[in-house]
Amino acid sequence: MYFDRKVGRGYNAYLSMDGDDQGARMDVGLLVMEPGDTHEIYEPEKEAAIDLLQGRVEFSWEDQRAEADRPDTFRCGAWCLHVSRNTRVSIKALAHAELYVQMTDNENPFPARLYRPEDVMVQHAGANGELLGCMRREIQTFFDYESAPWSNMVLGEILNFPGKWSSYPPHHHPQPEVYFFRFDHPEGFGAGFGNGEIYKTRHNGLSVINHGFHSQVAAPGYALCYMWGIRHLPGDPWRKTRIDDPEHAWLWEPDANDKIFRMEGE
Repeated sequence: MYFDRKVGRGYNAYLSMDGDDQGARMDVGLLVMEPGDTHEIYEPEKEAAIDLLQGRVEFSWEDQRAEADRPDTFRCGAWCLHVSRNTRVSIKALAHAELYVQMTDNENPFPARLYRPEDVMVQHAGANGELLGCMRREIQTFFDYESAPWSNMVLGEILNFPGKWSSYPPHHHPQPEVYFFRFDHPEGFGAGFGNGEIYKTRHNGLSVINHGFHSQVAAPGYALCYMWGIRHLPGDPWRKTRIDDPEHAWLWEPDANDKIFRMEGE
Protein backbone atom coordinates (compact mmCIF):
# COMPACT_ATOMS: atom_id res chain seq x y z
CA MET A 1 0.00 0.00 0.00
CA TYR A 2 1.48 3.31 -1.10
CA PHE A 3 0.34 6.88 -0.69
CA ASP A 4 1.59 10.47 -0.97
CA ARG A 5 0.47 13.52 0.93
CA LYS A 6 1.07 17.22 0.67
CA VAL A 7 3.37 18.30 3.48
CA GLY A 8 3.65 21.67 5.18
CA ARG A 9 5.19 23.33 8.18
CA GLY A 10 4.62 21.40 11.41
CA TYR A 11 3.85 17.74 12.02
CA ASN A 12 2.47 15.89 9.02
CA ALA A 13 0.86 12.62 10.10
CA TYR A 14 1.02 9.69 7.67
CA LEU A 15 -0.03 6.81 9.94
CA SER A 16 -1.74 6.78 13.33
CA MET A 17 -2.32 3.82 15.62
CA ASP A 18 -5.22 5.74 17.10
CA GLY A 19 -6.78 6.13 13.65
CA ASP A 20 -5.72 4.16 10.58
CA ASP A 21 -2.19 2.78 10.54
CA GLN A 22 -2.77 0.59 7.45
CA GLY A 23 -1.59 -2.45 9.41
CA ALA A 24 1.81 -0.96 10.25
CA ARG A 25 1.10 -0.93 14.02
CA MET A 26 3.05 2.34 14.25
CA ASP A 27 2.61 6.11 14.09
CA VAL A 28 4.62 7.69 11.28
CA GLY A 29 4.99 11.37 10.41
CA LEU A 30 7.21 14.04 8.90
CA LEU A 31 8.04 17.08 11.03
CA VAL A 32 8.89 20.21 8.99
CA MET A 33 10.39 23.10 10.96
CA GLU A 34 11.65 26.61 10.24
CA PRO A 35 14.31 28.46 12.28
CA GLY A 36 13.00 29.17 15.79
CA ASP A 37 10.16 26.64 15.63
CA THR A 38 9.78 24.27 18.57
CA HIS A 39 7.96 20.96 18.78
CA GLU A 40 7.33 18.66 21.72
CA ILE A 41 6.84 14.90 21.67
CA TYR A 42 5.42 13.25 24.75
CA GLU A 43 3.75 9.83 24.65
CA PRO A 44 2.77 8.12 27.94
CA GLU A 45 2.39 4.72 26.23
CA LYS A 46 4.64 4.88 23.16
CA GLU A 47 8.34 4.81 22.43
CA ALA A 48 9.50 7.31 19.83
CA ALA A 49 12.36 7.57 17.33
CA ILE A 50 13.15 10.88 15.65
CA ASP A 51 15.43 10.73 12.59
CA LEU A 52 16.91 14.03 11.36
CA LEU A 53 16.65 13.90 7.56
CA GLN A 54 18.12 17.33 6.94
CA GLY A 55 18.75 20.58 8.78
CA ARG A 56 20.01 21.61 12.20
CA VAL A 57 18.10 21.15 15.46
CA GLU A 58 18.58 21.08 19.20
CA PHE A 59 17.17 18.04 21.01
CA SER A 60 16.27 18.28 24.70
CA TRP A 61 15.19 15.24 26.73
CA GLU A 62 15.31 14.32 30.39
CA ASP A 63 18.28 16.38 31.68
CA GLN A 64 20.19 16.28 28.38
CA ARG A 65 20.59 18.61 25.44
CA ALA A 66 22.38 18.09 22.12
CA GLU A 67 22.65 19.76 18.75
CA ALA A 68 22.34 17.68 15.57
CA ASP A 69 23.40 18.96 12.15
CA ARG A 70 22.78 17.23 8.83
CA PRO A 71 23.04 19.63 5.86
CA ASP A 72 22.32 16.92 3.29
CA THR A 73 20.47 13.59 3.54
CA PHE A 74 22.66 11.87 0.96
CA ARG A 75 26.15 13.12 1.82
CA CYS A 76 26.00 13.59 5.60
CA GLY A 77 25.71 11.12 8.45
CA ALA A 78 22.37 10.41 10.11
CA TRP A 79 21.19 11.38 13.61
CA CYS A 80 18.36 9.69 15.54
CA LEU A 81 16.98 10.20 19.05
CA HIS A 82 15.27 7.11 20.52
CA VAL A 83 13.28 7.38 23.76
CA SER A 84 10.95 5.17 25.76
CA ARG A 85 7.39 5.97 26.74
CA ASN A 86 6.70 8.77 29.19
CA THR A 87 9.77 10.71 27.99
CA ARG A 88 9.34 14.34 27.03
CA VAL A 89 11.34 15.46 23.99
CA SER A 90 11.66 19.07 22.85
CA ILE A 91 12.98 19.91 19.39
CA LYS A 92 14.10 23.41 18.41
CA ALA A 93 14.94 24.24 14.81
CA LEU A 94 18.19 26.17 14.33
CA ALA A 95 17.71 26.11 10.55
CA HIS A 96 15.14 24.67 8.19
CA ALA A 97 14.78 21.05 9.29
CA GLU A 98 12.83 17.94 8.34
CA LEU A 99 12.56 14.96 10.67
CA TYR A 100 11.01 11.51 10.32
CA VAL A 101 9.07 10.42 13.41
CA GLN A 102 8.15 6.79 14.18
CA MET A 103 6.35 5.58 17.33
CA THR A 104 4.68 2.47 18.70
CA ASP A 105 3.26 1.21 21.96
CA ASN A 106 5.82 -0.20 24.38
CA GLU A 107 5.45 -0.67 28.13
CA ASN A 108 9.18 -1.36 28.60
CA PRO A 109 11.19 1.56 29.98
CA PHE A 110 14.70 1.92 28.57
CA PRO A 111 17.48 4.54 28.58
CA ALA A 112 17.13 7.20 25.91
CA ARG A 113 19.88 7.27 23.30
CA LEU A 114 20.96 9.79 20.71
CA TYR A 115 22.52 7.97 17.76
CA ARG A 116 25.20 10.13 16.17
CA PRO A 117 26.65 9.41 12.71
CA GLU A 118 29.52 7.40 14.21
CA ASP A 119 27.05 5.19 16.11
CA VAL A 120 25.06 4.06 13.07
CA MET A 121 25.62 0.47 11.88
CA VAL A 122 26.54 0.52 8.17
CA GLN A 123 26.53 -2.35 5.67
CA HIS A 124 27.65 -1.98 2.05
CA ALA A 125 25.51 -4.55 0.25
CA GLY A 126 26.00 -5.63 -3.34
CA ALA A 127 29.34 -3.79 -3.45
CA ASN A 128 31.32 -6.80 -4.71
CA GLY A 129 29.79 -6.96 -8.17
CA GLU A 130 26.87 -9.24 -7.34
CA LEU A 131 24.31 -9.27 -10.17
CA LEU A 132 26.67 -7.00 -12.14
CA GLY A 133 26.36 -4.32 -9.46
CA CYS A 134 22.61 -3.86 -9.98
CA MET A 135 21.75 -4.19 -6.27
CA ARG A 136 24.51 -2.06 -4.76
CA ARG A 137 23.20 -0.04 -1.82
CA GLU A 138 24.16 1.18 1.65
CA ILE A 139 22.15 -0.09 4.61
CA GLN A 140 22.24 2.04 7.76
CA THR A 141 20.66 0.77 10.97
CA PHE A 142 20.10 2.87 14.08
CA PHE A 143 18.79 0.01 16.21
CA ASP A 144 17.35 -3.48 15.76
CA TYR A 145 16.49 -6.46 17.94
CA GLU A 146 20.13 -7.42 18.47
CA SER A 147 21.25 -3.97 19.59
CA ALA A 148 18.02 -2.84 21.33
CA PRO A 149 15.91 -5.86 22.35
CA TRP A 150 13.87 -3.62 24.67
CA SER A 151 12.39 -1.79 21.68
CA ASN A 152 9.30 -2.89 19.75
CA MET A 153 10.67 -1.34 16.56
CA VAL A 154 13.58 -1.35 14.13
CA LEU A 155 14.68 1.80 12.31
CA GLY A 156 17.28 2.57 9.69
CA GLU A 157 17.95 4.20 6.34
CA ILE A 158 18.85 2.73 2.97
CA LEU A 159 20.80 4.67 0.36
CA ASN A 160 19.57 3.36 -2.98
CA PHE A 161 21.98 4.41 -5.72
CA PRO A 162 20.53 5.79 -8.98
CA GLY A 163 19.24 3.06 -11.25
CA LYS A 164 19.93 0.35 -8.67
CA TRP A 165 17.70 -2.04 -6.75
CA SER A 166 17.40 -2.56 -2.99
CA SER A 167 15.50 -4.89 -0.67
CA TYR A 168 16.52 -7.34 -3.36
CA PRO A 169 16.19 -10.18 -4.29
CA PRO A 170 12.44 -10.04 -3.48
CA HIS A 171 11.75 -11.28 0.03
CA HIS A 172 9.19 -11.08 2.80
CA HIS A 173 8.85 -11.41 6.57
CA PRO A 174 5.78 -11.61 8.79
CA GLN A 175 6.52 -8.33 10.59
CA PRO A 176 4.98 -5.18 9.03
CA GLU A 177 7.37 -2.65 7.52
CA VAL A 178 7.17 0.94 6.30
CA TYR A 179 9.31 2.77 3.77
CA PHE A 180 9.45 6.58 3.72
CA PHE A 181 11.03 7.90 0.53
CA ARG A 182 13.37 10.85 -0.06
CA PHE A 183 14.98 11.66 -3.41
CA ASP A 184 17.96 13.91 -4.05
CA HIS A 185 15.74 15.83 -6.51
CA PRO A 186 12.06 16.46 -5.66
CA GLU A 187 11.05 15.21 -9.12
CA GLY A 188 12.90 11.93 -8.55
CA PHE A 189 10.99 8.67 -8.71
CA GLY A 190 11.30 4.93 -8.54
CA ALA A 191 9.13 1.83 -8.36
CA GLY A 192 8.10 -0.25 -5.38
CA PHE A 193 6.88 -3.83 -5.24
CA GLY A 194 4.91 -5.01 -2.22
CA ASN A 195 1.60 -6.50 -1.09
CA GLY A 196 1.25 -7.95 -4.59
CA GLU A 197 1.25 -4.43 -6.09
CA ILE A 198 3.56 -2.25 -8.18
CA TYR A 199 3.54 1.49 -7.48
CA LYS A 200 5.48 4.60 -8.43
CA THR A 201 7.47 5.98 -5.48
CA ARG A 202 8.00 9.73 -5.08
CA HIS A 203 9.65 12.23 -2.76
CA ASN A 204 7.96 12.17 0.68
CA GLY A 205 5.89 9.13 -0.27
CA LEU A 206 5.21 6.22 2.08
CA SER A 207 4.59 2.53 1.56
CA VAL A 208 3.24 0.05 4.10
CA ILE A 209 4.22 -3.56 3.48
CA ASN A 210 2.34 -6.16 5.50
CA HIS A 211 2.38 -9.20 3.21
CA GLY A 212 4.02 -10.58 0.12
CA PHE A 213 7.46 -10.26 -1.40
CA HIS A 214 8.86 -6.76 -1.67
CA SER A 215 11.70 -4.85 -3.35
CA GLN A 216 12.53 -1.33 -4.54
CA VAL A 217 14.27 0.38 -7.47
CA ALA A 218 15.30 3.98 -8.20
CA ALA A 219 15.15 5.54 -11.67
CA PRO A 220 18.50 6.26 -13.34
CA GLY A 221 19.81 9.70 -12.38
CA TYR A 222 17.93 9.88 -9.08
CA ALA A 223 19.43 8.83 -5.75
CA LEU A 224 16.93 7.51 -3.21
CA CYS A 225 17.22 7.37 0.56
CA TYR A 226 14.39 5.69 2.37
CA MET A 227 13.67 5.16 6.03
CA TRP A 228 12.81 1.56 6.82
CA GLY A 229 10.90 0.83 9.98
CA ILE A 230 9.76 -2.58 11.18
CA ARG A 231 7.33 -3.34 13.99
CA HIS A 232 8.16 -6.48 15.97
CA LEU A 233 5.25 -8.84 16.45
CA PRO A 234 4.43 -10.12 19.97
CA GLY A 235 6.55 -13.21 20.51
CA ASP A 236 7.99 -12.90 16.99
CA PRO A 237 10.54 -10.06 16.74
CA TRP A 238 12.27 -9.33 13.47
CA ARG A 239 15.73 -10.91 13.71
CA LYS A 240 17.00 -9.96 10.26
CA THR A 241 14.43 -12.47 9.02
CA ARG A 242 14.50 -12.82 5.26
CA ILE A 243 12.34 -15.30 3.34
CA ASP A 244 13.40 -15.08 -0.28
CA ASP A 245 11.10 -15.63 -3.23
CA PRO A 246 11.97 -19.19 -4.35
CA GLU A 247 11.34 -18.22 -7.96
CA HIS A 248 14.45 -16.03 -7.79
CA ALA A 249 16.60 -18.25 -5.54
CA TRP A 250 19.15 -18.72 -8.34
CA LEU A 251 20.23 -15.08 -7.87
CA TRP A 252 22.13 -16.13 -4.74
CA GLU A 253 24.17 -18.79 -6.55
CA PRO A 254 27.95 -18.06 -6.72
CA ASP A 255 27.90 -18.11 -10.52
CA ALA A 256 24.76 -15.98 -10.90
CA ASN A 257 26.68 -13.26 -12.78
CA ASP A 258 27.71 -15.83 -15.41
CA LYS A 259 24.06 -16.69 -16.02
CA ILE A 260 23.03 -13.10 -16.69
CA PHE A 261 22.72 -12.10 -20.35
CA ARG A 262 25.43 -9.69 -21.48
CA MET A 263 25.49 -7.78 -24.74
CA GLU A 264 28.44 -8.37 -26.98
CA GLY A 265 31.33 -6.11 -26.05
CA GLU A 266 30.47 -5.79 -22.32
